Amino acid sequence: METETYSLVKTSVKKILDIDLTYYKDEQMKRRLDSWLARSRLSDWPEYFHMISQNIEERDRFRNYLTINVTEFFRDPDRWNMLRRDVMPQLLKDNARNGDPRKGLRVWSAGCSIGVEAYTLTMLLDEIAPNLNHFLLASDLDRGALTKARARGPYNQDEIRNLTPEQRARYMDLGAGNYVKSSFASRVTFREQNMLVDRFDNGFDLIVCRNVVIYFTNDAKQLLYTKFHAALRPGGVLFLGGTEIIPRPTEIGFRNHGVSFYLKQS
Repeated sequence: METETYSLVKTSVKKILDIDLTYYKDEQMKRRLDSWLARSRLSDWPEYFHMISQNIEERDRFRNYLTINVTEFFRDPDRWNMLRRDVMPQLLKDNARNGDPRKGLRVWSAGCSIGVEAYTLTMLLDEIAPNLNHFLLASDLDRGALTKARARGPYNQDEIRNLTPEQRARYMDLGAGNYVKSSFASRVTFREQNMLVDRFDNGFDLIVCRNVVIYFTNDAKQLLYTKFHAALRPGGVLFLGGTEIIPRPTEIGFRNHGVSFYLKQS
């Protein structure tokens, strides 16, 4: 895709969908856009944008395509085991030491996609501290993904492959598709959110944002990391994807807390 064409596409996407593609890596996004236009079988982008200005369903499909959803329960099991074994128990100890020992964790799944990350967190909280009153927020820009998340599924076999037989029996309705049981799904508050633009809630013990920022430019990453830092309470933890690294975390106010984990310094 030529630079002039991409500039036109970015302007149109911002106007029609309110998504700012300047935050995304150019070459990666250009490849995705070229592939989408080819599938549409239209000759050029002006023709495509004219079409979606009148076709709401196609506009929604395009909007959902621009956000990338590759996810599964307990993706990267070693990292989730560290969260279960070390990070969450320490956060609970911090809360007990600083106030009410019955206080649950305040957790945010940022860029939650179709909900499996948020529901993974619900399972962990139920296994580690089932009697506490936890708050779990899950947000994403992709309306289609949020619709599936709120519907509790269905999730395919690849998406649930890391669940143990015990977890499947306890948390999933497996009869007519793989759905999360409503009694556990109701513990999650889902919200549409553009993380690069919208204001964040604060006071979180844990923010999980995995395999999201890898698609953003360095400037956009820095913006997000700074906003995440402000949204955490002192001693709170940011949990990133396996290939996502904050280059100079101390400049923001984080320190390394194990692979994929960053602790907000007091």
